[in-house]
Amino acid sequence: MSEARAESGRTLTTDIPARLDRLPWSRWHWTIVIGLGTVWILDGLEVTVVGNIAGRLSEPGSGLPISSGQITGVAAALYVAGACVGALFWGRLTDKWGRKKLFMITLAVYLAATALTAVSFSSWWFFLFRFLTGFGIGGEYAAINSAIDELIPAKYRGRVDLAINGSFWAGAVLGSLLAILALNESILPKDVGWRLTFALGAVLASVILLVRRHVPESPRWLLIHGREAEAEEIVSDIERKVEAETGQSLPRPETEITMHQRGSVGFGEIARTVFSTYRKRAVLGFSLFIGQAFLYNAITFGFGAILTTFFDVPTGNTGYYFAVIAVGNFFGPLLLGKLFDSVGRRIMISSTYLLSGVLLFGTAWLFDQGSLNATTLTACWCVVLFFASAGASSAYLTVSEIFPMETRAMSIAFFYALGTAVGGISGPLVFADLTESGVVGDTVLAFQIGAGLMCAAGLVAAFLAVKAERRSLEDVARPLSEVAGKASATT
Repeated sequence: MSEARAESGRTLTTDIPARLDRLPWSRWHWTIVIGLGTVWILDGLEVTVVGNIAGRLSEPGSGLPISSGQITGVAAALYVAGACVGALFWGRLTDKWGRKKLFMITLAVYLAATALTAVSFSSWWFFLFRFLTGFGIGGEYAAINSAIDELIPAKYRGRVDLAINGSFWAGAVLGSLLAILALNESILPKDVGWRLTFALGAVLASVILLVRRHVPESPRWLLIHGREAEAEEIVSDIERKVEAETGQSLPRPETEITMHQRGSVGFGEIARTVFSTYRKRAVLGFSLFIGQAFLYNAITFGFGAILTTFFDVPTGNTGYYFAVIAVGNFFGPLLLGKLFDSVGRRIMISSTYLLSGVLLFGTAWLFDQGSLNATTLTACWCVVLFFASAGASSAYLTVSEIFPMETRAMSIAFFYALGTAVGGISGPLVFADLTESGVVGDTVLAFQIGAGLMCAAGLVAAFLAVKAERRSLEDVARPLSEVAGKASATT
């Protein structure tokens, strides 16, 4: 193995990125997936539980003086606002302080906030800690996606990233089932069940925090920030573990990169890089996030209202239907993810967006014709979201790999905040009246808006998506620290 070697001043030539990318899949990589990826399950659990137990929280005797409208309105908006602010705040620090420090801090913030939500005694307390829970979750997205992409080998990066982002829906299934238990007064008292669901989130976060202690800092981040000795030690330790597991020596890395070490990048340089140097990639990121945000709001924002208004489904039974579409959402990225690494990003991103949009147009037409009931509509949604979930997950993958490493966390944070704001603010404003009016044509229009924007994003991806499959991050987007003309093959 060649070691990172310092040249003059703060310039060094290293093969560490190539050494990470040529590793075979191993138990060590599973540790990364479990330690970093499970936070999306917590996010799905949080969002789903609150939506499903809103009615119980607002009932007399729940122990909390709050109305259902305040839960689905004020509390939901504060959670979204917290996620947006947290993404931008923590994203900046992730690029500055490192991936590991931030994915430990942000999970600790989530853990504390959700535990304190469980002991809410007043509406203002509940609102405050819903905001802080979102604040922690928002920061997780930037720190986790950065670390995953920089630690997972290039040939597996697409499928791993999609599967991890799609695990949000495993949390949604769990949240739906927990809500059913929490609402059953024969099992838990009215003022206890909802508190235990939040407490469970804190318990799960505690377990994840323990696992994360064994996840190292990104060697790529260490290299840029003048800590090449630590990067070398981490990568050498990983290589020893992989060779011991496989019983075979690893092949020599094929490339080196020469970079000039530097401190953190300022906002001005980040903005110029993302919106000037990589203007087309920024358009791609905007399109993908806005498309998926509107599609999901077109279907899920009025999910319960559509079932109860048009098909007379009892409010207490909507959780079962939601669990079904959540399963479709979960299996989409899980089963299609490998194709993003083999068939390629451009074909798969554009096709999942276009196919989900076209299928939603078809669902809208069937709904307008009166050809669907609660079961068949849910089946249609399940199929639409099977493809849409893979596409939505690929939006996170895209913005995490198509910008230079020095701007990665901030880029993820920016586009995540954009998508979250669109989904949590613009989406409800557009779809609330449409899906709850009781007029078939209004709900059809909501479906068509979501489908149209999803198709538009698919067309943008067909032209602008970057061929990133099986390529190193440094090849997809040249680091700002790289010394021009210095990348070379090792001999």
